[in-house]
Amino acid sequence: MSLVSVSAILILIADDGSRILAKYYAAPHHTFSSNHPNSDPVLSNNYPYPDLKSQKTFEKGLYEKTTKQMGDIILYDNRIVLYKVESDVMMYVVGGLDENEVLLYNVILAIRDSLHLLFKQSVDKRTIIDNYDLVLLAIDEIADDGIVLETDPAIVVQRVSKAPTQDVSIGRIDLSEQGVNNLAQLGKAKLTDWLRQGL
Repeated sequence: MSLVSVSAILILIADDGSRILAKYYAAPHHTFSSNHPNSDPVLSNNYPYPDLKSQKTFEKGLYEKTTKQMGDIILYDNRIVLYKVESDVMMYVVGGLDENEVLLYNVILAIRDSLHLLFKQSVDKRTIIDNYDLVLLAIDEIADDGIVLETDPAIVVQRVSKAPTQDVSIGRIDLSEQGVNNLAQLGKAKLTDWLRQGL
């Protein structure tokens, strides 16, 4: 077991298995021996899917294996895979053989529940694509570079939610040349005050 618990987080379309979102993680420090035939860091167990072709092959095989199963966890390609089906998407969390299944299960639940709270509606392909930035932020709050940071959906949503928009009356802002000059003079005065207080 290592600090990097998550090898990949995937969201695929449930109809055909095509990719909506994929984040693959690798341990920052590779450990291998020089006399081992797979001593290349790209081929090591720390980073098993180094290019797009191997990632797509893994995703296709994973989709074919999970599309007809009813469980939440499988062993595929020497990896522990936890998955959830929501509407027309399939969400996956992939970890190594020595990882804690309960931790990985909490990660998949955090992703699913965070998206439900964030969108306040059904989590489907269109919603994920339309709000791709928020989905990526939520996933990054849950797992950053493969390290699990947070599994409480309420905290994730609180950190990810858009800030409330404030009613700014554009009519009150003086955009004339004199108004911009006044703003520049105010900035210079504040900077001078800060410098005097610092010294």
